[in-house]
Amino acid sequence: MPLTMDDVDRFEAARPRLEAIAYRMLGSAGEAEDAVQEAFLRWQAADVSLIEVPEAWLTKVLTNLCLNQLSSARARRETYVGQWLPEPLLEGDPMLGPADTAEQRESVSYAVLVLMERLSPNERAVYVLRQAFDYPHREIAEILDLTEAASQQIFHRAKKHLADGRARTEIDRAAARRVVEEFLAAATSGETEPLVRLLTSDAIAVGDGGGKVPARARAFEGAMAVARFMRGLFRPAPAKRKLVGGAADMYATTANGEPAVVAVVDGRVIGVICLEVTPEGIAAFRSQVNPDKLERATDAWASRPHGEPLLRAF
Repeated sequence: MPLTMDDVDRFEAARPRLEAIAYRMLGSAGEAEDAVQEAFLRWQAADVSLIEVPEAWLTKVLTNLCLNQLSSARARRETYVGQWLPEPLLEGDPMLGPADTAEQRESVSYAVLVLMERLSPNERAVYVLRQAFDYPHREIAEILDLTEAASQQIFHRAKKHLADGRARTEIDRAAARRVVEEFLAAATSGETEPLVRLLTSDAIAVGDGGGKVPARARAFEGAMAVARFMRGLFRPAPAKRKLVGGAADMYATTANGEPAVVAVVDGRVIGVICLEVTPEGIAAFRSQVNPDKLERATDAWASRPHGEPLLRAF
């Protein structure tokens, strides 16, 4: 039966939640949009008059689409050039989904999205549905064709896999800006020591260029190595300007709820550096410079006010 306008409206009302689930599952906004569109096609092909609980039906369809996508994504990532990092979402992006609780905010943080790559597809699905969207285990079991006890066990196993022994610090927008300002001041000071003081002793720096932009295949590890890398990264050089198409304006914002530096050249986002902050200092820099993963960030940047840059680099 063809969809009525009410049926279409019902799906569109569910779309933001579905996209937020899919993004957490896949770590890619583009793939999340594709999965939700495929769910719409399944909705369109179904006899919706027989569907008693549309939200549950759509969540089950979408989750299974994402599980299939994750299985193929694992194979693709084995041949990915360099380090693979998720696609960052800038402050205000509706795909970030619910942020009412600390658990919901943490579930979409860049640090946790990276850690979720450790999980099996089923572990990731259970964790996302329970932690970020507060689905009861009974409903998760129905969505994934599990027993309720199995859902509970998988959730506890997923949380154990994600625990890295590090306490993260939740900070508001103003504090995030101060962290970024302090970092950029140290990175452009020309000295290593100011940067080292900001970092944890086991700090890391990792970048995703996707083979399209130069990025080191292995992470920098340790405060001194990371500080030296960051000092060099922000040192002006004609070759860097040529590579990115000009001098880059550096802005402070948040991405996935974490303090972030956004590098912009002529309105185009060329890089997003997410800072993982702990009580001991900055524990990680995760830089997304693959242009394929910055298209949504560029569109979002153009559509919102963002103030003046903190500095012009390169």
